Amino acid sequence: MGPQPLGQATRLSAVPPPLVVENLTFSWPGGSSALQACSLRIERPGLWMLVGSNGSGKSTLLRLIAGLLQPSGGAIHSELKPALVFQNPDHQLLLPSCASDLQLGLPEHLSAVQRLARIEGALEQVGLDGFAGRPIHTLSGGQKQRLAIAGALATDAQLLLVDEPTALLDPTSQQEVIALIRRLCSREQAPLTALWITHRLEELDHCDAAARMDAGRIGPWQSGAVLRAGLTPLPGGRAKR
Repeated sequence: MGPQPLGQATRLSAVPPPLVVENLTFSWPGGSSALQACSLRIERPGLWMLVGSNGSGKSTLLRLIAGLLQPSGGAIHSELKPALVFQNPDHQLLLPSCASDLQLGLPEHLSAVQRLARIEGALEQVGLDGFAGRPIHTLSGGQKQRLAIAGALATDAQLLLVDEPTALLDPTSQQEVIALIRRLCSREQAPLTALWITHRLEELDHCDAAARMDAGRIGPWQSGAVLRAGLTPLPGGRAKR
């Protein structure tokens, strides 16, 4: 699926864009710069990818959008609730069972019946029906990653910030996670907006649009196929920060 002309959505509708980042800068303690006047604009729901090598600022950008870090300058505009999905799901799955872990992010005002319905609905959306009582340690890597995505859905997050979610998975699980996010971003009712960072060029075939991130700056949105054709394979792994 190729990108629609950016700006068309705002001309036809008064709905604000899901995410706008304007001239964002960020420096680590000690003065090391991670982002320099970094800007991007996502006009509509869908799967949007940023590709870049280690140290390009991809993970730092997601943490700034999620509110885990504070920028040194610039602004982030979004009316959507964000949720960050980490590369390693073990870093965010904290409790013993699937249901107990999903309980962590639920609003306190929900009744017991509402909480159960929210949990079961989130698990169903990610293909883990009936897994509420399953111990997390019995899940495969791909199932753990889908459970992490279910955690975001259970909190009613509308903006998924996805940090190289397939890097630790086998090829089959990689395809399952990509297909899941693609489906959530393409559904007719309440489609999600996902900003997915990657170094895997083959993943660009599944996005609505993609951009290259390098040295803390983001290039223009292009179709995934066009961007992939102009790039050589990028180093794997992730930056230290």
